[in-house]
Amino acid sequence: MPVFVSVPTLLRSYTQDQKRVEALGQTVREVVDDLERRYPGIRPRLMDEQGLHRFVNLYLNDEDIRFLANLDTVVADRDELIILPAVAGGAR
Repeated sequence: MPVFVSVPTLLRSYTQDQKRVEALGQTVREVVDDLERRYPGIRPRLMDEQGLHRFVNLYLNDEDIRFLANLDTVVADRDELIILPAVAGGAR
């Protein structure tokens, strides 16, 4: 079952400059694993052994996976997973 993944500009060098790619899996973790198989080097930008980096947000159909089952969130055919790096900074 394909899941559509929206890739931010910062990570498009890993996806041959594609802003939307497909990946397979039954959970978000499996989708990230499939992304790594298809686009080597992308997983370390998203997560480490402990889980999702704190500065990376993943939204499944507009729901933050941290408020669902995190990386074990079940995905369905044609779901949309959005990778959204956190933005830091501000005015001085």
